[in-house]
Amino acid sequence: MDFESKAKTSTATNKIDFAQPTTRKPLELLRETEALLRRPAVTTLAPILPPKLSNRLQTASSLADDSFKELSEIDLDNISDLELRPARISLGLSFIGFGALMILVLLLYLNTLHPELNAIEQIRQHWYQYVWFVSLGITGMFMLGREAMRPASKQRK
Repeated sequence: MDFESKAKTSTATNKIDFAQPTTRKPLELLRETEALLRRPAVTTLAPILPPKLSNRLQTASSLADDSFKELSEIDLDNISDLELRPARISLGLSFIGFGALMILVLLLYLNTLHPELNAIEQIRQHWYQYVWFVSLGITGMFMLGREAMRPASKQRK
């Protein structure tokens, strides 16, 4: 019995050249991904919709193309911290406002459709929604607090 391997091993390995990844901006990638999803949907829906609605859908699609083209030309590396400050403040205020509005809507819902429950029972049954909406408001306050605590020297540069 011969247990030795008779297979020939080659010492020369083939050198494989891999394609180099293209470096695209994130907004260009978003534009192309959105277009790949939107265009087939528009071409599928346009024939089955009424003519007026089909025209509006195609108009909205071309408007989206133009908007995403403008967005993809933005260079994210050149946006300074100071230029983002108004957006961060607006987003923080939006979180606070939306959280407060949704708590009011939840209270209105509970008081009109379930008036037999007292406040403790309402919170006990709908604690999950309360936690979500309060958390949104707290998140907005943290965003505003973080923005207020940024050093003034960085903001002037």
